[in-house]
Amino acid sequence: MSAAQLYTKYTRVWIPDPDEVWRSAEIIKDYKEGDKSLHLKFEDETLYEYPIDLQGNELPFLRNPDILVGENDLTALSYLHEPAVLHNLKVRFLESNHIYTYCGIVLVAINPYEQLPIYEQDVIYAYSGQNMGDMDPHIFAVAEEAYKQMARDEKNQSIIVSGESGAGKTVSAKYAMRFFATVGGSASETNIEAKVLASSPIMEAIGNAKTTRNDNSSRFGKYIQIGFDKRYHIIGANMRTYLLEKSRVVFQAEDERNYHIFYQLCASASLPEFKELGLTCAEDFFYTSQGGDTSIEGVDDADDFEKTRHAFTLLGVKESHQTTIFRIIAAILHLGNLEIQGERDGDACSVSSEDEHLNNFCGLLGVEHSQMQHWLCHRKLITTAETYVKNMSVQQVVNARNALAKHIYAQLFNWIVQHINKALHTTVKQHSFIGVLDIYGFETFEVNSFEQFCINYANEKLQQQFNSHVFKLEQEEYMKEGIPWTLIDFYDNQPCIDLIEAKLGILDLLDEECKVPKGTDQNWAQKLYDRHASSQHFQKPRMSNTSFIVLHFADKVEYQSEGFLEKNRDTVYEEQINILKASKYQMVADLFQDEKDAAPTTSVGKGTSKISVRSARPVIKAANKEHKKTVGHQFRNSLHLLMETLNATTPHYVRCIKPNDEKLPFKFDPKRAVQQLRACGVLETIRISAAGFPSRWSYHDFFNRYRVLMKKRDLSKNDKKQICQTLLEDLIKDPDKFQFGRTKIFFRAGQVAYLEKLRADKFRAATIMIQKTVRGWLQRVKYKRLRRAAIVVQRYTRGHLARRLAEHLRRTRAAIVFQKQYRMLRILRAFQRVRNATVTIQAFARGMFVRRIYRKILAEHKAIILQKYARGWLARTRFRRVRGATIVLQCYYRRMKARQELKALKIEARSAQHLKKLNIGMENKVVQLQRKIDEQNKEYKLLNEQLSTLASAHSSEVEKLKKELVQYQQGHRGDGNQLVSLQEEMEHLRLELEKALGERKVVEDSYVKEKDLLRKRISDLEEENALLKQEKEELNSRILCQSQDEFARNTVEENIQMKKELEEERSRYQNLVKEYSRLEQRYDNLRDEMTIIKQAPGHRRNPSNQSSLESDSNYPSISTSEIGDTEDVIQQVEEVGMEKAAMDMTLFLKLQKRVRELEQERKKLQTHLEKKEQESKKSQVIETKTEVTSDHEDFAYNSLKRQELESENKKLKNELNELRKAIADRATQNNSSNDIQDGYNLLLNQLKSANEELEVRKEEVLILRTQIMKAAQQKETGKNMVIERENITTDASWPNSDKHIDQEDAIEAYQGMCETNRLLEAQLQDQRREHEEEVEALKNEVDAMKEELEKQQQAFLQTLQLSPEAQVEFGLQQEITRLTNENLDLKEVLEKLEKNEKKLKKQLKIYMKKVQDFEASQATVPAERRQHERNMQVAVQRKEKDFQGMLEYYKEDEPLLIRNLITDLKPQTVSATVPCLPAYILYMCIRHADYINDDQKVHSLLTSTINGIKKVLKKHNDDFQMTSFWLANTCRLLHCLKQYSGDAGFMTQNTPKQNEHCLKNFDLTEYRQVLSHLSIQIYQQLIKIAEGILQPMIVSAVLENESIQGLSGVKPMGYRNRSSSMADGDSSYSLDAIIRQLNMFHSVMCDQGLDPEIVQQVFKQLFYMINAVALNNLLLRKDVCSWSTGMQLRFNISQLEEWLRGKNLQQSGAAQMLEPLIQAAQLLQLKKKTSEDAEAICSLCTSLTTQQIVKILNLYTPVNEFEERVTVAFIRDIQTHLQERNDPPQLLLDFKHMFPVLFPFNPSSITMDSIHLPASLHLEFLNKV
Repeated sequence: MSAAQLYTKYTRVWIPDPDEVWRSAEIIKDYKEGDKSLHLKFEDETLYEYPIDLQGNELPFLRNPDILVGENDLTALSYLHEPAVLHNLKVRFLESNHIYTYCGIVLVAINPYEQLPIYEQDVIYAYSGQNMGDMDPHIFAVAEEAYKQMARDEKNQSIIVSGESGAGKTVSAKYAMRFFATVGGSASETNIEAKVLASSPIMEAIGNAKTTRNDNSSRFGKYIQIGFDKRYHIIGANMRTYLLEKSRVVFQAEDERNYHIFYQLCASASLPEFKELGLTCAEDFFYTSQGGDTSIEGVDDADDFEKTRHAFTLLGVKESHQTTIFRIIAAILHLGNLEIQGERDGDACSVSSEDEHLNNFCGLLGVEHSQMQHWLCHRKLITTAETYVKNMSVQQVVNARNALAKHIYAQLFNWIVQHINKALHTTVKQHSFIGVLDIYGFETFEVNSFEQFCINYANEKLQQQFNSHVFKLEQEEYMKEGIPWTLIDFYDNQPCIDLIEAKLGILDLLDEECKVPKGTDQNWAQKLYDRHASSQHFQKPRMSNTSFIVLHFADKVEYQSEGFLEKNRDTVYEEQINILKASKYQMVADLFQDEKDAAPTTSVGKGTSKISVRSARPVIKAANKEHKKTVGHQFRNSLHLLMETLNATTPHYVRCIKPNDEKLPFKFDPKRAVQQLRACGVLETIRISAAGFPSRWSYHDFFNRYRVLMKKRDLSKNDKKQICQTLLEDLIKDPDKFQFGRTKIFFRAGQVAYLEKLRADKFRAATIMIQKTVRGWLQRVKYKRLRRAAIVVQRYTRGHLARRLAEHLRRTRAAIVFQKQYRMLRILRAFQRVRNATVTIQAFARGMFVRRIYRKILAEHKAIILQKYARGWLARTRFRRVRGATIVLQCYYRRMKARQELKALKIEARSAQHLKKLNIGMENKVVQLQRKIDEQNKEYKLLNEQLSTLASAHSSEVEKLKKELVQYQQGHRGDGNQLVSLQEEMEHLRLELEKALGERKVVEDSYVKEKDLLRKRISDLEEENALLKQEKEELNSRILCQSQDEFARNTVEENIQMKKELEEERSRYQNLVKEYSRLEQRYDNLRDEMTIIKQAPGHRRNPSNQSSLESDSNYPSISTSEIGDTEDVIQQVEEVGMEKAAMDMTLFLKLQKRVRELEQERKKLQTHLEKKEQESKKSQVIETKTEVTSDHEDFAYNSLKRQELESENKKLKNELNELRKAIADRATQNNSSNDIQDGYNLLLNQLKSANEELEVRKEEVLILRTQIMKAAQQKETGKNMVIERENITTDASWPNSDKHIDQEDAIEAYQGMCETNRLLEAQLQDQRREHEEEVEALKNEVDAMKEELEKQQQAFLQTLQLSPEAQVEFGLQQEITRLTNENLDLKEVLEKLEKNEKKLKKQLKIYMKKVQDFEASQATVPAERRQHERNMQVAVQRKEKDFQGMLEYYKEDEPLLIRNLITDLKPQTVSATVPCLPAYILYMCIRHADYINDDQKVHSLLTSTINGIKKVLKKHNDDFQMTSFWLANTCRLLHCLKQYSGDAGFMTQNTPKQNEHCLKNFDLTEYRQVLSHLSIQIYQQLIKIAEGILQPMIVSAVLENESIQGLSGVKPMGYRNRSSSMADGDSSYSLDAIIRQLNMFHSVMCDQGLDPEIVQQVFKQLFYMINAVALNNLLLRKDVCSWSTGMQLRFNISQLEEWLRGKNLQQSGAAQMLEPLIQAAQLLQLKKKTSEDAEAICSLCTSLTTQQIVKILNLYTPVNEFEERVTVAFIRDIQTHLQERNDPPQLLLDFKHMFPVLFPFNPSSITMDSIHLPASLHLEFLNKV
């Protein structure tokens, strides 16, 4: 296109301006070839003629169309040049407040100098996972792109952040690291991401300072490498620093500060731990006060110091090291305050030994005071012949002091960086890393020195790398699309870099001059002039011989050579360093130990002989310079290393721009901005892009945008690529202006603007045609409306005349009718009066006669009643007299009979016959034993002599035992005396207690009197209150009639508020459940990992008695025993809620009392334990003698006794059951209460006599069995007996018997005697123990009474000291407390009795049912087999009855049941059966376990069920169908446990048959709570799965999908749709895909029988997520905020609402969740011009916050020319209207928010006996009961 076609009337151009850099103007006259000027009009309507150079033909830059202004990407602009870039940045920054803009691969960040709410956690999550460019430009988008490319390409990444001081580099780098810490958080508990972020406050404290340009300027460069593992979690980090500005330690310019750490330490000097530092305020120190103001507005140095210390601690720096760091920093401050006193001649000086700051410096660093004082003012000079010490002048000493301070701070800085790297280091292998480079930008000042030279050198290297990378990306894009590649000329700064770093370059000459002994800055500058005068990048200033100019890529900079050599050498005197090496503080000495190894080489260094010492300059000795590298050399090496690292990574660029030098928020200075854009390479990127094909369109987008320019016949073709080619060939004649790639069309600069102009012209012509047609149609409509109006007026006039005539005729007719009716009415009323009077007289007369008859009948009736009662009284009196006499006679007679019977029983008891009956069994056993003794007499004859010996030994032993018995009885008498004294003391205490009680009674009487008075007064007040209440009710009734509507409204508001509070409480509760579930999942994962690590090959099973339920939560097992008081209280707290329980004083006192009881019980157990230990010690001493002989016998006796007791216990239980059944039978058979009582007494008597006889028999059997066991043991230990027989003499005789006794009989008799002695001794010990326990109990009782008496005495003394009114009040309080405690005790007793009553009632019901079943079975069997049938009745009943809805299984089949019914079950298996069949089967198994009263079985089954469900859900954690299936079954099992629990509240809808299926024995409330928690976890997993499926579809389907074809017009795009930033594959979805997915969710949940209420809550949650994700994306994307997108969005939402109506989900609240998105769509479509439009927007958008409304208006972008932008004034008007709102501050919605779920009770109509078990479940081992 020619210039004449482009520079036409109304075209806008850019004109250079000295103030605004570029100024916009409009052409008012077409330009023709050869014109010398261009006629323009500025925006302020002033005219201007722009001169045109005819030779160069340089026309002004063209301005882009308004539709392209404000683009996210500068490369999307059609005209790419400096004014377009500057204007786009200015519009975005000032009008839309957007600080980030893309420029190809560069993110341009403008410092707003204001905190913006765009860095919250939800914004990080919103950008995570998005393609670069899909959302608005942001530092998080660049960080996400780097993170994603690292994971996708498995290549290391770098983010290079550069810019001027104050442009926001440090903040940008900090936010990038925060993004990585959040998205790539460490998988372990090392919390490495927190440590990475914690390094920032430390580095800012020691490396940042206030400058004239920035309050927090980084005075060093740093490169942080964040390491990631194979799963891309952060595992560590490493930091490299570059070129710390050490000169700032000793010098600051005006309005600048030293490093922050100095001021932070001075601000905290008053802390106790810093007293020894000797610090005061910062103004008192030379090194911190040179810049003037030592404070920064809005910064609290003390608070920042606390953050710095916390960061040190977080990074593992010890407290001792921290203290040393602060000591070193304080020492530097004291070093700057040294007073140097000059001598008269001026060549020498000194420091006073009493200088306070010198003392502090030496003390803080732990160095020798005298040495430091000496070497601060002297230096050592070494020559070939000798070494001598020379004085220094004042200036030399000051320079040496400053050099020492800089060196100390630099070493400390390096130590801290090394320690940070050590803390961030990890032993885990690093898979990849992302580096963040925060480095200084290009700098130029009035005076530029060595630091600026190094900074600009580094920027030259970075710019070269940046240019090559941009060029490489452009080449890759062209090659990928198959575009012919022509070499683009771009600026290469390699010659400038060679000038600096090549051989004999600036740095090389500088290092060489530093080696020269007499080298000076002037000599070095002269060498530069001589060497590089011919270089095109080097110039010599005209007016200076010590400066030089370097032409950098950004600008030419003049450097002053003064100080270059000194700064490059970075020298410090070795003597001072040696003193510091000898510090008594190890850390201070370690800071300077890196020079140890180099020290020995100095003596033999080759530079030693070359140095000639000059007295005028303080030069460090040659050896020190020889081994040490210069600063320039070190910086060049580190820079080369950095470039190698960057070249090995994929770079991402962030260029920070400083909008103004005044640090004012949202103020844009074009001059400063253009200067930085040129310096940072943004314009170079634009130039490279503009040199090729900057505008790129996909064929699809180009077709949709410019289809209006196509012809109809072309649109009928199917090949869109061919259509686009045909169109472009027709519109653009020059084929070089565009190229066709494989997927895109490439345009030269300006071509898109030309196409936009053609498109706008086409729309303008179409608009004129539409306007013409519409105006003609409006005029025709207006004429037709006027004609119809005339006809209507005529019709209504004629009708009015006709109606007036008809009205007159009607009135005449009505008058006649009125007369007729009036006359009739008057006669009728007279007749009715007469008739009413007659009827009244008749009624009164008839009533009088009837009342007379009634009174007569009533009198007769009363007389009869009096007669009846009198006769009855006489008859009853006579009857009572006769009955009394009869009873007296019966009593006398019965007493006589009882005495006779008692006498006979006594005689019988004394008779021998009775004794014989008792000893029948004994005689038989004695006869047997005698027979056995006779048989063995022959064997025992030889033992007579031994027996006599044993008898004598026995007699001595008996005497010994008798003595011990006497001693014991004497001790017992002493104990008795002690007991008597204790009893006397107790009597004394009782008397005192009675006195106290008497006094208390007096108080009680006074209390009762006052209470009566109070009651009277209360009754009076109640009467007055009743009157007032009556008046109040009357007033309320009047007020109620007037304000019913207001009351209803208030009630509704209160209900809404209560609902909100309930929802919040439920949400908090379910969040806790969710957190518990997350922790449980995390625990399981960790346990799995530990198992994998520790487990050997093979399979390890968990113990069978261990369940995850027991490990996860402490749910008590089911038991029918009573629950303790504490458990009752805790259960009550859980049921009522913690808030109400805290207010319940009764519960509090109960708990208090329970604690006291437990404490007393603990004390008793402690004392009992101590006694047992003492007794065990004593018994060990005594039993050592008899241990061997008695163990076997005691064991035998105890085992026999235990067996006997067990058998007797079983018999007693059986007899007790039989007696209870007999009682129940008798109760059912007899109706008379006397007979029942007599039978019951008879049975009790029989039971008592049987028990007594049983005890007697039991003792006899025990004695006999012990003798038999002894005989058996004697046979087993025959060897021992043989040895004893050999020791016994053969002749022995019993002293009391003449018979000859066998030896074995004698031994057995002896052992029997020993056994008897032991039994007696045991009885004595038992009696002694009982006595001691009784004494101890009495002592405890006495102590308790003493404590109570002391308390009462204290209370009594307190009351005596009070006033009479206070005494009464205190007495009342004491009495109330006592009564409260008594009431609590009674309440506890009552609760226990009620529990026992309930338990007994349940047992009674069971026994009654069993008795009835037994009676029914008894009727069909003979009487002689009733006992046997009674034991077998349960089995008979089960076989005969029908299926009762219970399933029986054996304990060992439980794992098989869980596996078949839960673990291995597929939802498809039971799809054709009853919904939730597994839940019903499980309940039937639970019911059977309840029926047989097996609590262990119930506990085991429920625990296994819950664990099985958890296992299945963990295995299928991404399967929606499986999760929905188990949510339905868990809820159904929970409903069944409620429906059949027996609680009346859950049984209202049950049928009688269902009521029979209720649980009988167990209360499963706690397991219902566990199942409720499990249901919440499953619901949350279901939502998580559904959200994971839907979330990738939402943005594409709801916002981007073109549901209405041809409505949306695509705008030009920039870098975001290039292949380098987009993932492969098409990820677009349509709205139909979302609806199909929702249909699948709905059908699955409904088919599986999930409750409708839960289904509604699921879709409410999903629609909230759809709304949140879509709205968040809308708020962060400029390209979708347009009128056409609003139309598409509203259509898509209507489709979702239609789907909800089709599924009958209107009541779920899901539609209301879309309300913010609906209002956002309406906001995009509304007019946005006038204040009325603003009011309409504010009244409509009630669900959107103020920030969201303003954000959408800022983002609103016209897609077509006829749309208008939203003005800044309109947005301000909106903000004014919305000031009164109290909206939350966050911009984005929390799409992860989950509403609390409710599980309403939903009983089933299915009965258990109607459920069929399908064979596919393989549950044949279940038996129907």
